[in-house]
Amino acid sequence: MPLFESLSADELKAIASLSDLRQEDAGAVLVGEGSPGYALFVIQNGSASVTSGGETLSALGPGDFFGEIALLGEGVSTATVTASSPVDLIVMLGSDFRVFERSFPGASAAMKQAMADRLERSRRADPS
Repeated sequence: MPLFESLSADELKAIASLSDLRQEDAGAVLVGEGSPGYALFVIQNGSASVTSGGETLSALGPGDFFGEIALLGEGVSTATVTASSPVDLIVMLGSDFRVFERSFPGASAAMKQAMADRLERSRRADPS
């Protein structure tokens, strides 16, 4: 997965130990717009749609992630993410991400940069 591609085997083990796996059915709201953000989600299998204000923004699939805005300090979800099919997710709570940051500062910086790059791309694509 691109988000984790720069991590070493030890760093990947740390991510695994600090993450949970979750399965959701098609139609499940994974993150609600305006709700408090609390975790980073990475799609392992399946697909999801991203909407804001009722408008479809994008489709997500394996390797895509969401919820990063909460981990970058915004605190509130800026879009709704809904499972378009059954999905398998890797979920890392914000508190566990902080542990990862302290233990692997270089790797967490690389992950945060990937998240910030994606956020910047989405802001540039927003016509408002």
